[in-house]
Amino acid sequence: MFIKFDAADGEALADFLAGERWPFHTIEIVERADVLKRVADGYYDDETYWIEADGERAGIVRLFDLEDETPMFDLRIGERHRGKGLGRDAVTWLTDRLFGEFAHVERIEGTTRQDNVAMRRVFRRCGYVKEAHYRKAWPDASGHKHDSVGYAILRRDWQTGETTVPDFHDE
Repeated sequence: MFIKFDAADGEALADFLAGERWPFHTIEIVERADVLKRVADGYYDDETYWIEADGERAGIVRLFDLEDETPMFDLRIGERHRGKGLGRDAVTWLTDRLFGEFAHVERIEGTTRQDNVAMRRVFRRCGYVKEAHYRKAWPDASGHKHDSVGYAILRRDWQTGETTVPDFHDE
């Protein structure tokens, strides 16, 4: 279940984000004060949703760049809820929402680290196609740089259920 975030819930969001480790995000350990500042600045106001499972807040999804033809998203599932299909549910939900409610959206894009096997599996299962591979482009907290990979889904693929694979052998 997806529940729209309300700024009055800022403390709960700060507790959630600061209370977890986010190993495949640029900032693995989020500071509570930073979340509260972002809430106050309106960072989460537009299209941010709690993901609820088993009667509790299990994650959060934030949709952004909604004015573009290619919006993006940030997805975070709490550690206790990982591996239970919530990522797949969230990506399916946000894909349907963006294509269903934003007529100008032609593709949806997401990026993750190469070693985030679970998220890469979610992308593929939800009809997204790997379009990019960026070598040593994603630094972690220690400064080690990981490869990052980009996935996207086209509106026509979503509509038809088919997958259009890029021609990587065009040189």
